[in-house]
Amino acid sequence: MIISISGSVTYPGTRGRETRTWTAGQSISEFMELGDFETPQLAIENLNLSTIASVQGINLSGLTLDDFQLTQWQTLSDLVKAVPDLGNRSVTSVRPIRDFAEQFGISSGTIADISRDSSLSNIPLSQGINLNNYALTSIPNLQNASINQFNNWQDSLIIGVPGLSTLTWDNLPGLRTLDLSFVASLDLPLRDIEANRIRSISGSYQDGFNVPCLQNNCAHAEMSGIGKTTGTQWMSGKFQKVNGGFGILKALNGGKEPTGRNPFGSSFKQVVWNIYEGSGEVETTMFFRICKTIPLIGRTCSPYFIGPVPFIVYQEKDPIVLGQPNSLP
Repeated sequence: MIISISGSVTYPGTRGRETRTWTAGQSISEFMELGDFETPQLAIENLNLSTIASVQGINLSGLTLDDFQLTQWQTLSDLVKAVPDLGNRSVTSVRPIRDFAEQFGISSGTIADISRDSSLSNIPLSQGINLNNYALTSIPNLQNASINQFNNWQDSLIIGVPGLSTLTWDNLPGLRTLDLSFVASLDLPLRDIEANRIRSISGSYQDGFNVPCLQNNCAHAEMSGIGKTTGTQWMSGKFQKVNGGFGILKALNGGKEPTGRNPFGSSFKQVVWNIYEGSGEVETTMFFRICKTIPLIGRTCSPYFIGPVPFIVYQEKDPIVLGQPNSLP
């Protein structure tokens, strides 16, 4: 998934003011975070390293703790909560924790016991040892803990989870079944000479998905299907913008996002982009958003404005999954 346009934005996050920057030609895995995709439609956070490694053929013993990015900010207490049975092991039996504890004059006891030591409670493992010096498997069962068991897992980059950036969709827990209850086919691709189109089936979660295009350039893909589906119009988000986002991050990008639909869930938005009447072709793209769960504020997401990322190309008569809602204008 390669982004086509460069950009940068600063916003309030879990670590104070944060800045996200991306460059045209860059993979989204290098700047998008796990928390941006925290949706039941993907359920990425339910995966663990063992499952990913098994599918991808990755030898985890050949990786280091530092390759699993979120270990960089885990304290001993965090690890005891996340990793099955870790707390019952002795400090000396787990080399990275033994070496970490020795930095503070501790050389005995169970890992659960020393994790309750007030002098260690706020110190990440990475501040006591160099994580690059330890195999990923040197902490027993780390690979069997689901991602969402780790503290602030949402802040990890996608590329910070080995093998995740190239994991195919059929291995994502929430995408194994696709809702095919509302499907149409591409009838006619019509360019921006079209104006003031009102039979829209595109929009946003905030404005609904029947937002008319009341302007001069209303390029769109016209649908055909059962009943009133025929003649409906999926407007091009290249020309029409709608309201998006919620919470404090709603203000990003002026509160606007390209019109479109979310047939694959809320993790990204599918947007009709380039339309070629002559060849009967419609190019769609993906747009992404920034999401954060901020203490005392809760979950907040920006509009879908990070994109475009090339997605599915349709020809006339190709089927198109429209997803929910199935409201028709």
